[in-house]
Amino acid sequence: MRHTAFRSAMAEEFGRVRAEMLARDHVFSELGGRTVDEALEAGVEPRQAWRAVCQAFEIPAERR
Repeated sequence: MRHTAFRSAMAEEFGRVRAEMLARDHVFSELGGRTVDEALEAGVEPRQAWRAVCQAFEIPAERR
């Protein structure tokens, strides 16, 4: 998954504004206690970040 695909998936699931806020502000234990933006900046793969978001927000499997 590319960064652009990740951002598109986030916007589709949460809406653009909320997706940006979640990526910037929400801390995920699955990402080592970092936000999505921090994790991606540290080199975490976008697919791993998406899995963490899906798990935390219980996104149904068909939308993962």
